[in-house]
Amino acid sequence: MKTIRHFVDQQAKAQPIAPYLIAPETGRTLTYAQLKADSIELGRYLLAQGLGKDDKVALMLHNGYQTGRLLIGVMYAGFTVAPLNLLSQASQLAYVLEHSDTRLVFTSAELAERLQTALKNINRAIKVVVIDPDSTSIFDAQPAADLPPVAPEDDALLMYTSGTTGKPKGVVLSNKSVIAGGDYTSRAHQLAASDRVMCALPLYHINGQIVTAVAPIVHGGSVVMPHRFSVSNYWETVVTSQCTWINVVPTIIAYLLNALDPRMAGLDISTIKFCRSASAPLPPELHRAFEEKFGISIIETFGMTETNAPCFTNPYERAQRKIGSPGRPFGNEGKVIDPLSGENLPAGRIGELMVRGDNVMKGYYKDPETTAKTLHPDGWMHTGDLGFMDDDGFVFVTGRIKELIIKGGENIAPREIDEALLKHAAVLEAAAVGIPDPQYGQEIMACVVLKPGQRCSLADLYTFCNHELGNYKTPKLIKLVDSLPKGPSGKVQRLKLLETS
Repeated sequence: MKTIRHFVDQQAKAQPIAPYLIAPETGRTLTYAQLKADSIELGRYLLAQGLGKDDKVALMLHNGYQTGRLLIGVMYAGFTVAPLNLLSQASQLAYVLEHSDTRLVFTSAELAERLQTALKNINRAIKVVVIDPDSTSIFDAQPAADLPPVAPEDDALLMYTSGTTGKPKGVVLSNKSVIAGGDYTSRAHQLAASDRVMCALPLYHINGQIVTAVAPIVHGGSVVMPHRFSVSNYWETVVTSQCTWINVVPTIIAYLLNALDPRMAGLDISTIKFCRSASAPLPPELHRAFEEKFGISIIETFGMTETNAPCFTNPYERAQRKIGSPGRPFGNEGKVIDPLSGENLPAGRIGELMVRGDNVMKGYYKDPETTAKTLHPDGWMHTGDLGFMDDDGFVFVTGRIKELIIKGGENIAPREIDEALLKHAAVLEAAAVGIPDPQYGQEIMACVVLKPGQRCSLADLYTFCNHELGNYKTPKLIKLVDSLPKGPSGKVQRLKLLETS
């Protein structure tokens, strides 16, 4: 039975005192038996608050002991967990909380003020529960109550991802698909109960959720979950926590390459079996440099929120991998089609990558039109990515049909940047596009046309963007141009903006 509850119960019975989650800041360990007990307690608490089956419970928390057990516990109890992106501004948080029909939010004292600012724009009651991220208990004793039944097709996770319209889309993921993502990860990387992963990625990203939090529950392993990624103590935490594999994105690989070799500090990293890279294409030069410096091989993969993280992966056997490719379909099926005709394309021909499998989403929340455009009745899903397969079935990604900017694994809608700039009194037109960046994979460039007779400095535009979007989404490069390139219909041709970079 493919549900979170089934696998937690299974591990709690098979190895009750085995660790599931380790919090390095406090040294606390959450065993599988305790994870089950806490999940039941959480479910009873949510029922006592008046929530019912499939109601949405949001998490606005940094990684840690509480976040890990809440992520799993909400799904175990039969509710839908909706993690909030901590990089979002108040207006974005308000949209997600409103659109998702969230009933209750868990947050910390550190983030509570920002959450309350977002809630001012919502005309319905949402219960806020402020918790200590490192505490081992957050509830008073609850009256005994039966948790609602959970079936494989029941919703488990609601993730919001940026779309080309600028409004985040709610990706609905079932228990079956969440478990499939964890299962594909476990089998592709030959993971066992003795394996332990370092969770350096935030739990508001599908990669951190499925690969580092759910996969261990499937194969009975464990996860080390610090509050945040820190390049200064990353390797020390990996070694002292006895991790056997690490899961990162190319940005983290770049940071680690610029840090001191851990062996110079007397740390033995030879027990790390492999490094898994995902969320953005890994430049071959970074791939080779990392392996040469640290002696740890990289398994490059490809995944999406809509596929519960993994859908293509390189083989576990190092000699069979191909640098520059995120690998072959594993668990799910994959193919390449002509974007116009829909016909299957042979090896070597560039087209749209398609995926079909148990890991694929149910659809977009309250958006049947976009769901119908993305999911075929026969189960095949449009990824929106362009690429080809070679004769060995390895995928090579060449670009994106969608105009998303992926900065350090974070999806950013260009239109969101456009609309922020258009709020400036001197701006007539604005268009953003992703540009190559050695550290983040992509950065943001915006081209701006000023209103006739208006004057505005670049410094003023950078300050304005920082206020509207936050530092992370503020363009690295802003250019003042006379006009924007447009097609016959008047639509801005973003790719042509790259000719100005």
